Amino acid sequence: MFNIKSATLIATVLSVFSASASADQLADIKQKGTLVCGTLGTAEPFSFPNPTTREVQGYDVDFCKAVAKNLGVKLELKLISVAARIPELQQNRVDLLAANLGWTAERAQQIAYSDSYYVSLTKVATKRSDGYKTPSDLAGKRVSAPKGSTSEMAVRSAIPTATTVTFQDPPAAFMAMQQGKVDGFAVSELMLLKFKQQTETTTTPIDILEPAVLNEAWGIGMRKDEAAFIKQVNSTLESMEKSGEAAQIFDKWLGANTPYKLHRGFKIAPIKG
Repeated sequence: MFNIKSATLIATVLSVFSASASADQLADIKQKGTLVCGTLGTAEPFSFPNPTTREVQGYDVDFCKAVAKNLGVKLELKLISVAARIPELQQNRVDLLAANLGWTAERAQQIAYSDSYYVSLTKVATKRSDGYKTPSDLAGKRVSAPKGSTSEMAVRSAIPTATTVTFQDPPAAFMAMQQGKVDGFAVSELMLLKFKQQTETTTTPIDILEPAVLNEAWGIGMRKDEAAFIKQVNSTLESMEKSGEAAQIFDKWLGANTPYKLHRGFKIAPIKG
């Protein structure tokens, strides 16, 4: 007869099996000797091609390298689009995501997030000649954003009457604004600063509107059933914070000696959803 003892035994077996399966994923990565990290490759300074070597580099890439080093395996980068990030992970085509992956409740139902290793502001830019001052001025207008990004979600939430037009990557969304196909362009503040610098001496300079439409924590994305791997990645991030390596990576790509000149006002910590 099926009773409480039987149910308890089955639950225990399933729990052990689940833990074993999670441990196997970490073991598989070590056995094959390669960590496959999904990253964008088009998002300077997070992952973008070195202009001389064409090798993909950046803030996200350095975190991928640190995880691979901690595991004692080689790093393989797989370039993916914004919209393909979660599908690529779920279909086991990458081991993890370091790809401008902002936390949302919807995404957190699909994948696991590491502790936050970056905090991003999403803002909206417009052509200076159009005279917009705040995001709310774009009510009823057309605003571009990368497809499947939190920037897209932020526009829909902060400017509900605007028409959101999506593109495969940030450069394409930016060009749509410059070509007059849309009135505004939403993406991370860092990317907007880079685009602003590039346009200052052109005939179509841009302005970055205040306030921000979103303040988001970024995490490394992993599959939910990989408990041992998730623990390993978070352990790596914690060690990087304690040793100062995480701060060094920030300064290297975003700090005072970069075009962005940002101050690191956050520490690696669990994401509070």
